[in-house]
Amino acid sequence: MRSLLVALVLLAAGITLLVWGFSASDSLSSQTSQLFQGAPSNKAMALMVSGGVIAALGLLSMLRRPTT
Repeated sequence: MRSLLVALVLLAAGITLLVWGFSASDSLSSQTSQLFQGAPSNKAMALMVSGGVIAALGLLSMLRRPTT
């Protein structure tokens, strides 16, 4: 039961970071970075990558077979 709670928290935190990263990629500084470098700002990329990894860990933890 405790591992399911941890998995849900990880999934929620990962989704939150993903949304925050996508929102940050629409900011003025990120659009300026994208104009000159061809990629969103480092902050936006870090938020999206870390959010994806954390969400994937939470999802995999939820799908894992429970040990008895």
